[in-house]
Amino acid sequence: KPSSAASDVYKRQVVKINTMATFNIAQLCSLKMIELKNRKKVGGVIINMSSQMGHVGAPNRTVYCASKHAIEGLTKAMGVELAHHGIRVNSVGPTFIETPLSKPFFEDESFAKDTLGRIPMGKLGSVEDVADAVVYLASPASGMVTGSSLVVDGGWTAR
Repeated sequence: KPSSAASDVYKRQVVKINTMATFNIAQLCSLKMIELKNRKKVGGVIINMSSQMGHVGAPNRTVYCASKHAIEGLTKAMGVELAHHGIRVNSVGPTFIETPLSKPFFEDESFAKDTLGRIPMGKLGSVEDVADAVVYLASPASGMVTGSSLVVDGGWTAR
């Protein structure tokens, strides 16, 4: 178990990366997009990476959940603020995704059973699931979608 000081550093890093870094990058991108002379014609898209945890709470995940809820608020506000510039802002909120980083968590039988039991589809998401959501939000097919979150969670947040 990390020390209290290490835990505080970790919590600050989570908030900085998930909220401030996302805000700063989105702000820089939107300013560059607005500068384009043909902005209204070509449009623009910002897609923030959120989480299913940006829509629910979870034990022992307070800081992470708070930071992802902040991304959802940022997405909504920027979606409204930038719409008149022809810039759409949305987020993707995946569940647990099968990656080398998540694999060790699922080696714990109790964690795997609990987590998969919370996903009505009964499986982890794939990198392709997330990529497909991003492609949709970046495409003209989502031309009237802004300030929204596409939750790719196998039904976790529907309960």
